[in-house]
Amino acid sequence: MTHIVIIPGNGGGDVTRANWYGWAQRKLNELDGVKCDLRNMPDPVIARESIWIPFMRDEMGCGEETIIVGHSSGAEAAMRFAEKYKVKGIVIVSACFSDLGDENERASGYYSRPWEWPRIRENAPWRVQFGSTDDPFISWSEQQQVADGLESDLHKFQDKGHFMNTCFPQLIDVIKKKLKEGK
Repeated sequence: MTHIVIIPGNGGGDVTRANWYGWAQRKLNELDGVKCDLRNMPDPVIARESIWIPFMRDEMGCGEETIIVGHSSGAEAAMRFAEKYKVKGIVIVSACFSDLGDENERASGYYSRPWEWPRIRENAPWRVQFGSTDDPFISWSEQQQVADGLESDLHKFQDKGHFMNTCFPQLIDVIKKKLKEGK
């Protein structure tokens, strides 16, 4: 059984009704041999690393056989998780490496130290990234620097903004491809 977790961006409310998260969970759970977990995260507004990483490990069961799909703050959580722990792979959406000058983002703790790109690459054998040049929150240069650091398989769009649509078929296609490859 392949274990996939979706780590949402920060915010509030029921994540199963936010963006593409619930839709993707349903689509992934329809695949043979897949169990996808999506939960409302503790500390959803600030999304503190000190709370999210232990929750991902202890409550969601992220580990060596897990594919972590992270969006926005969830992308940073996926990367920081992979700095510490081995995972099957990561799919990050609308990722950045700095706090973007935002006080709330700074308070999360993800940006308090340099990124350990080689360790993430070592602990996550494959890394897929989705980004869009028209993201209203994260500049393309931020997203490109993440791609360069991770040496990710980058899927670049010009018209997806911050990937806040209600469905995300390209994500499902990429995961299906990885599963078919046995990764």
